[in-house]
Amino acid sequence: MGWIVLIVILVIIAVPFIWATSIYNALVALRNRFKNAFAQIDVQMKRRYDLIPNLVETAKGYMAHERQTLEGVIAARSTAVSANQRAAANPADPTAIQGLSAAEAGLSGALGRMFMLSEAYPDLKANQNMMQLSEELTSTENKIAFARQAFNDAVMSYNTRIESFPDNFIAGMFQFKAAELLQATESAEERKAPKVSFS
Repeated sequence: MGWIVLIVILVIIAVPFIWATSIYNALVALRNRFKNAFAQIDVQMKRRYDLIPNLVETAKGYMAHERQTLEGVIAARSTAVSANQRAAANPADPTAIQGLSAAEAGLSGALGRMFMLSEAYPDLKANQNMMQLSEELTSTENKIAFARQAFNDAVMSYNTRIESFPDNFIAGMFQFKAAELLQATESAEERKAPKVSFS
């Protein structure tokens, strides 16, 4: 009879422990999934950041009178690179993700202005290097959009799980914090996709 009581007590202790462990492990897996999704965005953004100086250098020879616009693109790129580094260091930090969203909006706006101005320079539009760079930039922008969607999907799954009953008890106990979605923060004017075609 004593063995039966001991087994029942062990089962009563073991079941909640196993349940809590499985919830904790699932939360860790979801957190790692959205961090990995951000790493995919980071790869594409770095490629984009590497393309921008080449694009500006190519445009510089043709757009000599648009120095302020070109410098604005480089400054916006620098701000975005810094914001991306902060966000990549901790994708779970809502402030870093919000800063990245704002910096990316500024960079998109600066690039959009540069491409709009470049329309007035037919020789620049016909430049092979400029056409290739703008095509690569467009391709990279598309990859960033897909990676951003995957990141936001992973964040949504994670946030839903840490807010759902009974997982919210384990999430609170082990300080799992809600993650921030990577959202566009630009104005309605900036939301218009910049025209990057030089055909």
